[in-house]
Amino acid sequence: MTATATSVDGPEQLDPQPEPASRGARLLRRIAPAVAAALSGVLLYASFPPRELWWLAPLALALFGASVHGRRLRAGFGLGFLMGLGFLVPLLSWTGVDVGPLPWLALAATEALVVGLAGLGIACVSRLPLWPLWAAGVWIADEALRARFPFGGFPWGKLAFGQPSGLFLPLASLGGTPLLGFAVVLCGFGLTALALRLKDVRGVRDRGVVVAAVFTVAPVIAGAATASLVSDAPEDGTARVAVIQGNVPRMGLDFNSQRRAVLDYHVRETMKLATRIEAGRTKKPDLVLWPENSSDIDPYVNPDAYAEIDKAAKAVGAPISVGAVVNAEDGTPRNRQILWDPKTGPGAVYDKRQLQPFGEYMPYRSFFRIFSKDVDRAGSFVAGKKPVVFDMAGTRVGPVTCYEAAFDSVVRDQVKAGAQILSVPSNNATFDRSQMTYQQLAMDRVRAVEHDRAVMVPVTSGVSAVIRPDGSVARHTGMFVADTLVADVPRRTSLTLATRLGGGPEALLVAIGVAGLGWSVVRARRGRRAAG
Repeated sequence: MTATATSVDGPEQLDPQPEPASRGARLLRRIAPAVAAALSGVLLYASFPPRELWWLAPLALALFGASVHGRRLRAGFGLGFLMGLGFLVPLLSWTGVDVGPLPWLALAATEALVVGLAGLGIACVSRLPLWPLWAAGVWIADEALRARFPFGGFPWGKLAFGQPSGLFLPLASLGGTPLLGFAVVLCGFGLTALALRLKDVRGVRDRGVVVAAVFTVAPVIAGAATASLVSDAPEDGTARVAVIQGNVPRMGLDFNSQRRAVLDYHVRETMKLATRIEAGRTKKPDLVLWPENSSDIDPYVNPDAYAEIDKAAKAVGAPISVGAVVNAEDGTPRNRQILWDPKTGPGAVYDKRQLQPFGEYMPYRSFFRIFSKDVDRAGSFVAGKKPVVFDMAGTRVGPVTCYEAAFDSVVRDQVKAGAQILSVPSNNATFDRSQMTYQQLAMDRVRAVEHDRAVMVPVTSGVSAVIRPDGSVARHTGMFVADTLVADVPRRTSLTLATRLGGGPEALLVAIGVAGLGWSVVRARRGRRAAG
C-alpha cells in the first residue's frame, strides 16, 4: 500500500478575520444612539415656529426611530428621555423668563420623562411587522398622556403645533391635531424603515421596501389631497373685526403692577380707532376684541375702570370683548372675558376653563414652596365650567383664552356651541420677546384649519393677528407696540369632520398604539415559552 502524501503548496489559507475594534470605535457605537436621539430632539425643536421648517419634523422622527429601533425597553426609555430633553429644553425656554431656570428645566425634564415612555413603547413595537404604524400610534398615545397628566396636562410641543404650514396641515380638518401629528410621525418612521430595508440591499422589489415607502409617502399625499376641504368662503356673510393691541408700559411679570396703565393703553388705542372712524379714514367695525388682562382692574367694583371701558365702547359704537380679572359672585377670582355693549354695558361672560398650573393656580403650593418661594407669585384662580359664545352684533364669537388654545376639547366645545369666528385673547407680556408668542400663534393657525374658522388673536403686547380659515395670517402686528388690526373675515357655520368626530380620531390612534404594545407583549411571551 502506498501512502498518499498531502501536498502543501504553501501556508494554510484562512478566512480573513476582522481586526478587533478599537476602544474608541466601541465607545462610538455605544454613544451613537444617544447622540442621535438628542440630535433628533434638537431638529424637532428647529422645525417649530418662528421658523417655517415643518419638513424637519419627519426627518427628526426618522433619526429618532433609527436610534430606538430594536433596542431594549430600558434603552428605549433613556433614548426617549434624551430626545425629549433635546426638544423641550429649548422649546420651553420662555418659561424661565423672569422666574429663572429652575421652573423651566424642571418642566422640561418632567415632560421629557413622559417622552421617555414613548421611546420605551416604540422600542417595544419596533420588531413587529408594520412597526412604523404601531410606533406612530404609541407616539400619539404619549402625546395624549402629556395633554392630560400631570396637573391637567401640558400639550405644548405636540407635533401638530409645529405644522402651521406645509403639506400635512389640511389633515387637521379630518382628524384634528392627533391625525396631523400621526401623519408626521408615520412619515418619519416610514423613512426609518425604508432606510433600514435599503441597507439590507434586498432591492426595491422587496415587499418591506414597498410598505416602508407607502408609510413615508401616503401621509404627504393625504395632506395634499385634503387641502380642498378647507374653505375661506363666507357661509353667513362677513364681519368687520377690530383687534386691539394696547401694549404695556414694561415687559415681564411686573406688568401686573401696571394694571391701570394697561387698561388706559387699550382704551386709548380704541379711542384712536373711533377718531379714525369719525374722520372716515376707517370703516366702522361690527365688533372689537381686547386681549386677556386688558383690564386687571375689576370693572364690576371699580367705577373708574367701568367708566373707561364704557367710554371706549360708546366711542367706537360696537360691542367689545374685554379681558378682565374679576371676582365672581361667589368671591373667587376669575380670568374672564366680558361682552361689553355700547348701550347696555357688561353682559354675557366667559370664564377661562383650562387654567395654567404654576401660573394661574398653584398645585401643592406648600410642597413646591420648599424648592422656591416663587410659587407664591402664582394666582388662585377658579376655572369656568362651560363653553360660552358671545353674540356680538349678530356675529357669534367663541373666546378661547390664551393657554386654552393648546387643548383640543376646549376649542372644539366653542365651535360646537355655535362660534362662527374664534377669538384667542392672550397676554404674552410676561414672556418678553421670547418665541412663546410665535409658538402660540402657530397653535391658533392649526385650530383655524382644524375647525375651518377665522381666528382672531388680540394680544396685549403682540403678536396680534387675523388668521384665515386656511391657517394663513392675513394681518399681524409687531411686538411691544400699540396697534389696531381691522379686517373683514368670513363667518362660517359648517362643521369639519374633525369637529364632528371630537375625540374619536385620538381614541382610534391611541388604540393602534396600545394594540401594537399588546401584540409585542404576547409575541415576546410566546417566544420565551418556545425557547423554554
